[in-house]
Amino acid sequence: MALVARKRSLVGIAVLAAALAVATISAPATGAPLAAPAKATVAQVVPKPVSITAGNGKFTLTRPARIVSDDAAVGNALAEYLRPATGYRLDVVTGAAQQGDIALRIGDPGTPGDEGYQLDVTTGNAIVTAKTAHGLYNGVQTIRQLLPGWIDSPTGQVGPWSIPAVHVVDYPRYGYRGVMLDIARHFQPASAVKRLIDQVAAYKVNVLHLHVSDDQGFRIVIDGFPNLTEIGGQGSVGTGGRTMDPGGFWTQAEYRDVVAYAAAHFITVVPEVDSPGHNNAIIMSEYNDTANPLLDGNPQDINCSRNDPPVWNYTGAVGYSAMCPDSDNTWTILGTIIDQLTAMSPGPWYHLGGDEVPSTLLSHEQYAALVNRESGIVTDHGKTVMGWAEIAGEGTTPPAGSVAQYWSTSSGSGSGTVTARNAVAKGMKIVMSPANRTYLDMKYLAGSAGNVPPTLGLNWACSRGCDIDQFYNWEPEGHVTGVTDANIIGVEAPMWGETVVNLDNVDYMVFPRLLAIAEIGWSPKRGALPPAYADFQNRVAAQGVRLTLPDTNFYPTPKVPWHLDLRAARTAVGPGGQVSGALAYLSAPGRPASTITTTITWGDGTTSAGVLTGEAATPISVNGLYTIGGDHTYGAPGTYTVTLTVSADGTAPVTTTLTVEV
Repeated sequence: MALVARKRSLVGIAVLAAALAVATISAPATGAPLAAPAKATVAQVVPKPVSITAGNGKFTLTRPARIVSDDAAVGNALAEYLRPATGYRLDVVTGAAQQGDIALRIGDPGTPGDEGYQLDVTTGNAIVTAKTAHGLYNGVQTIRQLLPGWIDSPTGQVGPWSIPAVHVVDYPRYGYRGVMLDIARHFQPASAVKRLIDQVAAYKVNVLHLHVSDDQGFRIVIDGFPNLTEIGGQGSVGTGGRTMDPGGFWTQAEYRDVVAYAAAHFITVVPEVDSPGHNNAIIMSEYNDTANPLLDGNPQDINCSRNDPPVWNYTGAVGYSAMCPDSDNTWTILGTIIDQLTAMSPGPWYHLGGDEVPSTLLSHEQYAALVNRESGIVTDHGKTVMGWAEIAGEGTTPPAGSVAQYWSTSSGSGSGTVTARNAVAKGMKIVMSPANRTYLDMKYLAGSAGNVPPTLGLNWACSRGCDIDQFYNWEPEGHVTGVTDANIIGVEAPMWGETVVNLDNVDYMVFPRLLAIAEIGWSPKRGALPPAYADFQNRVAAQGVRLTLPDTNFYPTPKVPWHLDLRAARTAVGPGGQVSGALAYLSAPGRPASTITTTITWGDGTTSAGVLTGEAATPISVNGLYTIGGDHTYGAPGTYTVTLTVSADGTAPVTTTLTVEV
């Protein structure tokens, strides 16, 4: 098993077991709590399904199994998920399912909408039924989570691969369940965004909102305006002259590739070019573009910013840039951007931004005029207008069905809620993204208790930080007085990019908090929050090994009771009856090696301490997967059962066994 690839310091610790008696680490007759290794239960699925009924027995995936699928793409996706860890061939076929197969069937699952599915697991088969390929894909994600967490390993693991017998009926509460990634403040390559798509699709997220332009950078090539990326794509927040972090941009081919990759995961990409504010990169790129034949020779008239001429500002400051609505050049630039981005984006929405434009730069009348005209252009391109909730302000006339994204920290009838109430009054739909409940760039902990993480994240919306409890313990309907589910199309968790440089940084801020927003978007409206949150914490705990194995960085928040997940390794016996090297692998999020005790009973009456190695945590990265090693020489031929026992910080110990033939 390859350890995770992040560059963290390697630690190797011989873990002493003097404090543990042999009777404690052996399978006890006294009924002491010993957790089974990575045992799957229906209580480990995130988001929580609408309905789960437990059956009798379990279905075990074995080497002869096939994927019998009415949709080849979804069938192949499932097979590709399962092959690395199992080592099974898992042919994808059509026709009748045989004993031991997984079947994906297009049919009527008895659920509303196109994303619902029904899953029936018996001792003989696991069968997903859905109206659409998207519904089948959602059912596949539930199958993945019902299997032991080690199924997410990129390399072969020891089975068995069993799913509890269960009947699941499931469908989403909201049709829009999104995550936003800001690639403007700090550039992220297309490969990183694809990796994020892989990660979020597992939790039934179905929208990726890409913030591709802001004051610090413009990230997608626009034909006819090469300066937008040749000049505007070269910086990032905190670049200090663009020497330390040189920015970057995508070609249109790369953007199309990301859109197609997202679509293969049933995720819709929503592009956003913020306007009329948050666009210093556009202004700096085009201010002196006097030779551009698409402009009128006087592009300086696009600038209504605080500074004239404009200047680069690579801090995280906001509210100093604006494009002039009275400039024909403004409309040539924005119109060309909209024309090309909408042509490459098959989804229904185009996000025009619209936030944080001070009246000292544009009057209310100028702002409304720009939003109204740009909304008309978006509508003419066959897209639904989407913007931050300010676009519902005084004087705007949003087209029917337009979407306002509510991001204020205010709730109830507070003054900051006026944008949401205006949106409802104008017949708009709403995506709920209150910053103090959904903004993934907020620190987990802030203030006198310390800053977690110390170098990533902001705290303007969460003065004491926002951990997973803050993300889970709120309700979209009624969060703003008068805003009901009839007005809300979904929820979105924005990941702003001021402080995150690479995907490892992004992951640390996104996970596990995104799981809370994914559940709020998918699962039925919850009852009393305290018991619902306790149940959620336990289900998130089961995700630790699933995040660790594919090298997803995450914050091992102490608010989640992370599991110890132990799995035996494939072990060979050397000459003279010697066993050495890796015996098992351990997922233990947030637990330093020094807090973990490992004991090996070799099955011949001898016991020794295990040797624990793995990558240590840093302030911005979780510890990696641990390897438990040991060396032992057997004195006589025979069959021996080796038992490994691991405990940490007073938690119930976990055990796994392996058989050694000498």
